[in-house]
Amino acid sequence: MTLLAKVCGLTHPDDVAQAAGQGADLLGFVCHPPSPRHCADLTVAAPFLDRAVLVMVADDAATILAEARRHGFRKVQPHLPRAVREAGVQLLRAAGLFVLLPWADEPGQIPLAADLYLWEPSPAATGVPGGSGQAHAMGFPPPGAFLLAGGLDGDTLLARVAALPLEARTHLAGADAASRLEAAPGRKDPSKVAAFIHCVHGLELS
Repeated sequence: MTLLAKVCGLTHPDDVAQAAGQGADLLGFVCHPPSPRHCADLTVAAPFLDRAVLVMVADDAATILAEARRHGFRKVQPHLPRAVREAGVQLLRAAGLFVLLPWADEPGQIPLAADLYLWEPSPAATGVPGGSGQAHAMGFPPPGAFLLAGGLDGDTLLARVAALPLEARTHLAGADAASRLEAAPGRKDPSKVAAFIHCVHGLELS
């Protein structure tokens, strides 16, 4: 099985086209103004809606659903408060959206059903929701198939995958990278993007 490569934090049409042309399976578009990777014009995702993922921080799922419908997204990565997370995920899936559920590397999470999980650092450790460019200890794996995230690029991916707990490795479906693929905040380095995608697609799990 070829693993999925997700390039996240895309903001510019040239970067989107380049990542898609290199074979990225998923393209992440952040809707969160405080982030340096906030995509102010989500119409840049329009040519690639089959691969586009709306990455959004919101207080409720209805806001994410409305934004997804406004721009035609079929896949969402919802960063929701814990108190509304379970009901929010149910709402999004009931609406027919593919949910890539953020799964922080921390104890005490309810094992919610999702289409795919994103195993990422805990916001309590990084101070921000979502991407931080930092790795995590891989101590609390998601309850299903996941993309590994946190401090990844073409140089770090192999070592991080090799360090996965054996019980988690069987659920590895791919990898996600954002800040470490940049030439500047919000702009991708084509060579780093290409190297990451090539590395993900070339992984062989034993």
